[in-house]
Amino acid sequence: MFGDAVQKMKTMGVRQVMLQALNFATVGATGLMIWKGLGLALNNESPIVVVLSESMEPAFARGDLLFLHNPQDTPFEVGDITVYKLNGVEVPIVHRILETHTLRSNPLKQKILTKGDNNHDDDLGLYNGREWLDREHIIGKVRGFIPYIGYVTIAMNDFPWLKYALIGILGLLALFQRE
Repeated sequence: MFGDAVQKMKTMGVRQVMLQALNFATVGATGLMIWKGLGLALNNESPIVVVLSESMEPAFARGDLLFLHNPQDTPFEVGDITVYKLNGVEVPIVHRILETHTLRSNPLKQKILTKGDNNHDDDLGLYNGREWLDREHIIGKVRGFIPYIGYVTIAMNDFPWLKYALIGILGLLALFQRE
C-alpha cells in the first residue's frame, strides 16, 4: 500500500507534490479563516460548540451542534440557553439561565444562575465557590443547532487514534489527488 504511494509520489515530480501540499494548506487556512470570521461576526471565541452530556435534554441531546452569539448590548434573560466557561474548567457548559440580577445603573452588569434542564439542582456546585456567574463567563447564547452532527467530534475525542487516522487519510488524499 505505502509502496504504491511512494511510487506514485516519485512519478508526480517535485512541482506537483509542492502544488498538492499547497492546496492542502489552503484548505486548512480557509477552514481557520471561516472559524475566526464566525467568531468575529458572532462576537465570541467559540461560535460553534458540541453538547457533551445529557444535562439539557429534551432541548438538546448529546452530540447536537450549537451555534452561539454573544450580544454585547443586550442583557441575558431568564430562559436563555447559554454556554459558559469558568477558569480552571476545561469544557464549556451548556445550561439555561434560571435567575438573573441586574444593576440598575448598568443593565449589562449581571449576576447569573444557570441549571441544566435535565438536572435536579442548579449549577451553584459547578461555580468553584462562586455564588453567581458574571457576564464575562458567558461564551454565548444559543441561536440555533443541528442535531447529532457533533458526534463526529465526540468520537474523535473519545478515540484519539480516529482523529489521527482521519487526518492522515485526508492528507494522503490531498497529496495524491491530481485534480
